Amino acid sequence: MDWKFLEGLLSGVNKYSTGFGRIWLSVVFVFRVLVFVVAAERVWSDDQGHFECNTRQPGCTNICYDYFFPISHIRLWALQLIFITCPSFMVVLHVAYREERERKYKAKHGEDARLYDNPGQKHGGLWWTYLLSLFTKTTFEMLFLYLLNYIYDSFKLPRKVQCDASPCPNLVDCYISRPTEKTVFTYFMVGASVLCVVLNICEILYLIDVFASKVFCCLRPGLNKNDHFCVINSHEINKIVIFRKKTLISQMYVVTIKNTKPHL
Repeated sequence: MDWKFLEGLLSGVNKYSTGFGRIWLSVVFVFRVLVFVVAAERVWSDDQGHFECNTRQPGCTNICYDYFFPISHIRLWALQLIFITCPSFMVVLHVAYREERERKYKAKHGEDARLYDNPGQKHGGLWWTYLLSLFTKTTFEMLFLYLLNYIYDSFKLPRKVQCDASPCPNLVDCYISRPTEKTVFTYFMVGASVLCVVLNICEILYLIDVFASKVFCCLRPGLNKNDHFCVINSHEINKIVIFRKKTLISQMYVVTIKNTKPHL
């Protein structure tokens, strides 16, 4: 698998990420992709060839290996890395869409005309796309952690397993190669995955907090609109102003009804 190609694509996402997103990207490549390529792949390189059972019955060893390892750890982690990195491309595609719209807008109205203050700034639809990518990555992380635990019943690999699947003549003992080393790598990859989940949740909460602060600044006329947390684009301001007008009209309507006395 060409991990350099994936790294090049994700590097473009880095400039649109928050601090939590940059840490997440570093954890993925340093603690997961690098460990996966340099060490983990070699440990599981010939896993089936070193899986031995105390029988000479043809096909028994292969059947037992397939029973206990329906999918190899290394292939499951490869799928996991692909699934958790793909949602980030939604952000890149959305920014590319904005830049194309900006280019067409300038071509039609002149170079000084601007459709967006900054096409890569997380406002409006891009904010929702970024948030959706975080939820998707978190969901995939938790799903693969569940699958790993469900398939193998535990994150710890046993030294010996017993198998009686056909065509084995009876209950046979099978031995896994490098069980301790594989267990260490499994716990390491699981820990890195949990850390990525925590970083994603922190980034989700951070984005919601920043957006809520902006909305609060716009709804409170006494606050300084030039404050860092009150910077918000015109599209979002229009939505908030409309919401505020509807709220004020509703409040005035309620007050009018309360102050109206019935005619005798």
